[in-house]
Amino acid sequence: MANIKIHPTAIVSKDAQIASNVEIGAYCVVDGKVEIGEGTILRPFSRVCDYTKIGKNCRIHEHAVIGGPPQDLSYKGEITWAILGDGVTCREYVTINRATGEGETTEIGDGCFIMENVHCAHNVKTGKGCTIANKNGIAGHVHIGDYAVIGGMSGFHQFVHIGSYCMVGGMSRLTQDIPPFMMAVGAPVRVYDINKVGLRRHGFSQAQRTKIHNLYKKIYDEGLLFKEAIAEIEKEFPTDPEAILILDFARSTIRGFAPRFTKDTRNSCPEGMA
Repeated sequence: MANIKIHPTAIVSKDAQIASNVEIGAYCVVDGKVEIGEGTILRPFSRVCDYTKIGKNCRIHEHAVIGGPPQDLSYKGEITWAILGDGVTCREYVTINRATGEGETTEIGDGCFIMENVHCAHNVKTGKGCTIANKNGIAGHVHIGDYAVIGGMSGFHQFVHIGSYCMVGGMSRLTQDIPPFMMAVGAPVRVYDINKVGLRRHGFSQAQRTKIHNLYKKIYDEGLLFKEAIAEIEKEFPTDPEAILILDFARSTIRGFAPRFTKDTRNSCPEGMA
């Protein structure tokens, strides 16, 4: 190990595994059963608890608490983990709890940007490149796919799934799943279109975006039962990567797909979002 900078006021266990070029700021506390990857910076007053692994080049800001025990009455002290990938940013007052269930994990994917005062509860899992805006409350066992964008001050019911490349508007109440590539907003949440801007930014062509739009027309607009629409997509697009992402998501849903805005509910969609 080389070039580790630890402020004199920080409390760092001698058992913590700390890689080179790590900086630990004033009044930080780092427990013993912790691994911190190369180039990571802990800003002053941040806290890293036992059974936490933090990847390379992460930024943990003031008063964030990573790896605290789960807020779950079923937790009985079993060994579980909180794992952050490489390049994760946790802004001020972020809390990420470790999991419930022996050997289970809470996982934050590479390159995620988690803004101020976000809470990620036990067994939450995010994909890579997610942006989660200020003051979101993400309940236990929530799964969020790759490159999702979550607006601020939203609340998540436990076990909700958010698909890859989704965008969720701020102040939403999420009690059902948002399938991949979609935009959603509301309390309760409703989907209303594919995430066109996000898909363009991630290199999806016009033809791909049109295909995704048509896949969701089959699910939402053609009067088919959900299982019938999924069966037709599986039959027509057995090897298509975007269809497979939707199908895999559909098979894993626990809370069911959120409904779409209709003529009766469209007036409740924020201006400019429908």
